[in-house]
Amino acid sequence: MQNATHVIEAALDRLLAEYVFEEKATEVAAVVRTRLAEGAYEGLAGPEFCAAVTADLQQPTGDKHLRLLWSEEPQEVDGEEDEDFFAELARSENQGIRRVERLAGDVGYIDTTLVPEPGEGGPMISAALSLVANTKALILDLRSNRGGSTYGMSYWCSHLFPGGESLHLTDVYRRTTGLTQQFWTLPYLPGERYLDRPVYVLTGPVTFSGAEDLAYNLKVRGRATLVGETTRGGAHPTGYYPLSEHISVTVPYARSINAVTGGDWEGVGVVPDLAVPADQAFDVAYQDALERLAAGPAA
Repeated sequence: MQNATHVIEAALDRLLAEYVFEEKATEVAAVVRTRLAEGAYEGLAGPEFCAAVTADLQQPTGDKHLRLLWSEEPQEVDGEEDEDFFAELARSENQGIRRVERLAGDVGYIDTTLVPEPGEGGPMISAALSLVANTKALILDLRSNRGGSTYGMSYWCSHLFPGGESLHLTDVYRRTTGLTQQFWTLPYLPGERYLDRPVYVLTGPVTFSGAEDLAYNLKVRGRATLVGETTRGGAHPTGYYPLSEHISVTVPYARSINAVTGGDWEGVGVVPDLAVPADQAFDVAYQDALERLAAGPAA
């Protein structure tokens, strides 16, 4: 239990120092310490321990980004954010590009699993879009996308909005610095943009974080039709901090402020334009695209 106590206190130290809502951090810490004193985590180990602590971390806030994570593979522990974790994950998942296809009826389809950093992931995103560059409509599948980089979200959006002048997408306010960072589309891209054609975005209960950011921006700007189920509801940029060889804590250190709405999707998710079960979203979007194309340019 001594090791569990050490891990929990290390997690709470990080939470109290960085969590985006300072007053909530104090409340969360009190809940978890009370549960620890009650013996709630005794006899638990590995993933079960992490799941139990995560439930108590999230109970006062509903913040799904606030978690203890178990890793089967040993990891280095240095007290700093592990920036290599996501980079390695993105490489293992082909920078989030799982499938690219040109469907019958001249409709492009891109299936994704995460939103990568543009440094490594940008060429893959541009390559995927180049394969569907000459289609007449596009379906972007985010149903299995667990999120990722705000920079990557901006890179995706840059391909779907005109160049020349940048478009202000969102701001990110960071508690620890008190600074707000702006995110804009890029005026120049190495590949073609996908413009003046219908775009459909498929969403579901797995769609999370950076993927929600992408869907949200495309929706509020009227650039895409969202089809599927409401997304999971995590809007806070998050750091990943190893606490032991097998346990890490993720702490939301910032919040998103959309340039159009002034708000975000935290706790409520992104609501689709066409609400259907997630497993039916592709069929509905594809049929709608075919009917829209058959009706002509004015549709």
